[in-house]
Amino acid sequence: MNDTQKTAKRDGDYLSTLARGLSVLRAFTKERPEMTLSEVAAATQLSPAVARRCLHTLVELGYVGKQGKLFLLTPEVMGFASAFIESMNIEEVVQPYLQELRDKTGDSASLAVLSDLDILYLVHVSTTRMIRLVAGFGTRFPAYATSLGRALLAYQPKQRIDDYLRRVELTKLTVKTVTSKARLRKILANCKKDGFASVQDELDYGIVSVAVPVFGTDGTILAAINCSTATTRVNKDDMVASRVPELREAANKIEVELRRYPILAHSISSAAS
Repeated sequence: MNDTQKTAKRDGDYLSTLARGLSVLRAFTKERPEMTLSEVAAATQLSPAVARRCLHTLVELGYVGKQGKLFLLTPEVMGFASAFIESMNIEEVVQPYLQELRDKTGDSASLAVLSDLDILYLVHVSTTRMIRLVAGFGTRFPAYATSLGRALLAYQPKQRIDDYLRRVELTKLTVKTVTSKARLRKILANCKKDGFASVQDELDYGIVSVAVPVFGTDGTILAAINCSTATTRVNKDDMVASRVPELREAANKIEVELRRYPILAHSISSAAS
């Protein structure tokens, strides 16, 4: 739990019942698509009695299904994502520039925001090339091992970076994954100095990516965009040399669009705060 969440829990308007219900929804992942009651309780750190009430309510509302003793999400939860996409016009505001980037480079292009210790994809434009990691709206990856995450972290206030490094567990995802917090801090400082972040073979083997920040009107970072492709096409140095100028041009265009659609900028900013 981060400092913002701790502050919220002390707020008299904080509704703990709602928070518990949402924690149950978030407990279901690719690794845990189905869970028993006891598994849900363990994943959410709720008591079995509280987890049971949350699950019963979510089943009644249609967001969770039940197969024997196993609980699982239903397609009804997609309504939350659809409401965000439709109300914020994110596809109209951002996607055209990522498609243009994809067409120029032949790479996948994405926009993501920082979500606690992870990055959260909001827009992803893919190519026909097959890669091991598939991303899309709502996909989450650990921030420390991605170019998007490093670009996002590099421009956070020092206190936010300190909090991140204090709480994150740097797990080795490949033999090249940086797991030293001191080294990661230096990498983030260099990312901010250079204006971009690049990663190769750290999230998974055979993937190289480079990302740049997207800023709001007040100069704070809102999001990051990246290009990602297979190392069989291009290495990291060539990726940086050829993609960074294209990424910066796309980021500038997206920043202009966000000034025209401040509600989307405010939504992204609220998620990142």
